[in-house]
Amino acid sequence: MQVFSVDRGDGPIVLGQPHGGTHVPEPVAERLNDNGRELADTDWHINRLYKGLLSDATVVQSHIHRYVIDANRDPSGVSLYPGQNTTTLVPLTDFDGKPIWVDGQEPSSDEVEDRRQKYHAPYHAALEQELARVRAKHGVAILFDCHSIRSLIPFLFDGELPVFNTGTNNGATCDAAVEHAVHETAAKATGFTSVLNGRFKGGWTTRHYGRPDEGFHAIQMELSQRAYMTEAAPWNYRDDRADILRPHIKNMLERLRDLALSGALTEKGALK
Repeated sequence: MQVFSVDRGDGPIVLGQPHGGTHVPEPVAERLNDNGRELADTDWHINRLYKGLLSDATVVQSHIHRYVIDANRDPSGVSLYPGQNTTTLVPLTDFDGKPIWVDGQEPSSDEVEDRRQKYHAPYHAALEQELARVRAKHGVAILFDCHSIRSLIPFLFDGELPVFNTGTNNGATCDAAVEHAVHETAAKATGFTSVLNGRFKGGWTTRHYGRPDEGFHAIQMELSQRAYMTEAAPWNYRDDRADILRPHIKNMLERLRDLALSGALTEKGALK
């Protein structure tokens, strides 16, 4: 089983997809309890949702499930949201706070480190390589980190999550024009709700790679899954919903590509 795959494009946009994978190695799967084996916290169908929206985008996709190791967590284990409920580098619970491992079969610290080296590090090495390649070609690279989540998870947030949740770590991970292009498109999307730097401000990927002064811009899009699928097993993709949502995401990506190719971002940044 491949840890990750890369679909290389010639444009300035890189789509990161750390949570769409469903592969769990058999020795790990045997230690998940019945709840864990549901894999309920998958970013279901995220690759399908984005497929074909931007023909020249590069896609870096992890195939390993986040219960094995979370490719969007700080590899040191530091929490991205201090004081708030969240899951760890190798989760011990699901998003509802319920255990996912058979009692006594939780991964040890040595296992966590082993999984980090086998699965977390290779995915990020590939992502870093593609971002460097894109920046070398265009003078700028924009990482659009693709995520989705159930709309109602009281353990993580109050109420119903907006459909579009744009995260830039309060503007630190990208130029203001990048943030504006994405959030304005979301805010103007008829029939959809949106928020900027709400509950999800951008995970480790966005915060780690977002260095706008060096020509690397990163932004996270956390979508509520109700907008394109059924939020319960068997987690069906809904074409009738996705076909309404996809044009807005396409608009975001095209605006970012046009912005990058215009030279406006390289003129502002360290790279000329």
